[in-house]
Amino acid sequence: MEIKLRPIGTVKNSRKEPIDDFWEEVISEIELSDDIPTEALNCISDFSHLEIVYYFDKVKANEIVFSGRPRGNPDYPLVGIFGQRKKDRPNRIGICTVELIAHTERKIKVKYLDAIDGTMVLDIKPVFKEFLPNREIVQPLWVSEMMKNYWK
Repeated sequence: MEIKLRPIGTVKNSRKEPIDDFWEEVISEIELSDDIPTEALNCISDFSHLEIVYYFDKVKANEIVFSGRPRGNPDYPLVGIFGQRKKDRPNRIGICTVELIAHTERKIKVKYLDAIDGTMVLDIKPVFKEFLPNREIVQPLWVSEMMKNYWK
């Protein structure tokens, strides 16, 4: 079975390469595709945070992996692709929770989006408190170690 998706927008920012760390200072603008009506963003500014679903279009088919050590670090365990957030995924789909900074007409400006300039956006969803975990989030220690510079 094949699923066909079309981008609803494009990311514009200063990050040209998929570098793993230091995303906090990157401010991104998402502009709607020409075929998406402006009213698709109506009332989006009522929300503080959004979930952005995007496509890792720079990942080549031969770079897709199903397991490996995160960031190639031999100190980290051998982890399946669905136990990490690596970009080299089977369907090359990324998702990120962002802070909405501004909305004007056909564009939104966001912080904490870890997608490079030109990335195709597949969907935008508002964050509802009711969809957030209602219990403590548990993760292995290596994740905190790996992520220590991600949002600096």
